[in-house]
Amino acid sequence: MHTPPVESPPRPPAHRTAARAAGVLALCSTLLLVLVAVAWPPLITFDEDIARTTHRWAVDERGVTHAFRILTDWIWDPWTMRLLCAVVVVWLVWRHADWWTAGWLAATCALGTLVQQTLKTAVGRARPSWPDPVDTAHYAAFPSGHAMTATVVCGLLLWLLHRHGAGRALWSTALTLSVVSVVGVGVTRIWLGVHWSTDVIGGWLLGALVVALAVLAHLRWRPGTAAAGHPAS
Repeated sequence: MHTPPVESPPRPPAHRTAARAAGVLALCSTLLLVLVAVAWPPLITFDEDIARTTHRWAVDERGVTHAFRILTDWIWDPWTMRLLCAVVVVWLVWRHADWWTAGWLAATCALGTLVQQTLKTAVGRARPSWPDPVDTAHYAAFPSGHAMTATVVCGLLLWLLHRHGAGRALWSTALTLSVVSVVGVGVTRIWLGVHWSTDVIGGWLLGALVVALAVLAHLRWRPGTAAAGHPAS
């Protein structure tokens, strides 16, 4: 007796996947924001334990600390990330005449910066304070601007590469560089004693949320895009 093949379930539309991701990230971001805002004791203890340990390492390992300062101040600085974003905006207009996506990319990066600065002001969390600091930083602590900006820019650029059908070698290289940059910048901020660990986690979560919402907006509202999230034929 012939058994008909079992068909695999259809994949959910891309915009539905983005919406689900945004929902989960919004929930996690809100929960962390509330815990930081009310200074939940277990969270504060967690942050302080990590900060004391990493600061001791930073003081002892001066060579590593110097390398981390170069990385965080130049390679992974938010302005470096924004410059990279600006280059891609120009490329989208020049090579593809895609003004809509270029504007979407620029607006999303600007929105990420606005959200970041608004939350810093609203939460007003103090940065770690040390008698022997190895680095300094301005403004309030939560969320980490470095971590959030890197997540937004790298996440958006990875999605654009995927959308434009990047080859395997280019995709693997971009993915590796993005993961190293996003994780690395978070590690440097904690190591240098200018952020609590939950500032960095908050930056990652909020940055990923901005990316998910931006992708959802692109899939739904870009002219010529079908409802399923693929270019219309």
